[in-house]
Amino acid sequence: MWRMQYREKRDRKREVSMECSPNLFRPSFSDESDNRVMLQSYINKLACEASKKVIYEIYINDKTEAQVARELKISQQAVNKWKKKALRELCQMMSL
Repeated sequence: MWRMQYREKRDRKREVSMECSPNLFRPSFSDESDNRVMLQSYINKLACEASKKVIYEIYINDKTEAQVARELKISQQAVNKWKKKALRELCQMMSL
């Protein structure tokens, strides 16, 4: 019984809710650049500098968590933690 609950909870954490996901359809260059500018403004509003750096490197510069961890001299698990925390904060900002 507890194993099923654990798996369910683990799988739920891995799922990304669609309400926070940006629109995947980008028909024109201007829309894409507008989205990029808007995303950068949201990233700049993040409270913690580490969160800003992690999100910027992973999503803007297309680096892996391992690459960011090496650059910041922290563990990959720490990068993952900062990323999750920042994404939650960004979702809250976007939903306002």
